Parts: sequence; C-alpha cells; structure tokens
Amino acid sequence: MDANDAVPPLLDGCAAHLLEPPINVVRLSLHPDGLAPRIVDLGAWRAHLLHQVSARADRTADPRLVALLAECREYPAGEPGPEPSGPVIELVLRMPDGAPHLRLFSVVSAVLTPHDATVDELHLETFLPADEATRERLQARP
Repeated sequence: MDANDAVPPLLDGCAAHLLEPPINVVRLSLHPDGLAPRIVDLGAWRAHLLHQVSARADRTADPRLVALLAECREYPAGEPGPEPSGPVIELVLRMPDGAPHLRLFSVVSAVLTPHDATVDELHLETFLPADEATRERLQARP
C-alpha cells in the first residue's frame, strides 16, 4: 500500500494478517480485526465501500471483486448505513490510544480508459482532514 507517514499510526491495533501485502483496504476497513471497531459510523462507511465494490464487480465481472463483496457482506456491520449520495464521505476514527477521534473525508477517483491497460480501472481513495484538529494531529505525527 502506498501511503504517507500519517498512515502507520492509524493502523495501530489492526491484526497483522490484514497488513500483509498485498493489503486489501476494503477488507482492512471492514474486518472486525481491522479498522471496523474504530469506525464511528461503520454502517455508513460499510455502505460506501460495498457500493464501490459492487459497482466495480458489476462493471468488470471480476471474480475477485465478487468474492471480496461476498466476504465483506459477512462481517458484522452495526446499523445499516444509507446508500452513498456522492463521491465524498466522512470517516471518523476512534484512536487506539484514546486520543480524540480523527475526522477525515474521502474522495474517490478512478481512471477508466481502454487505451492503457496499466491504468485501466485504477481507483484512488484520498483521505483528507475534515477539521483543523485532525489536520494538526496528522501533521504532528513523526
């Protein structure tokens, strides 16, 4: 997983088997041994991720995506979240050290081009601070 220096502290407490390459961020986010217990509105986040995976599986018929979707639907989910209404969703994380929650917003972009197989179906999810306190905490991390 390509990530900046702020990511490793966010993964504290996640099971080692979920952090072995290749890391599947959907699985890491929704698995009960991953980030799921720390996500404040797990239902909404789960709906967001499953919507993305489902749309890609429908579009590509990729059996790996179909299997991932089935697997993640089996994880405990908390209260069901609403269907995503746009490309941006807030992710609020409880920190394992008891520090104040981190508030991030996620922007998803995709490169969909039949002209270059190396970037076709490339999906990028970027997390940005949703408030000043989160920005300051992430910038202060070594």
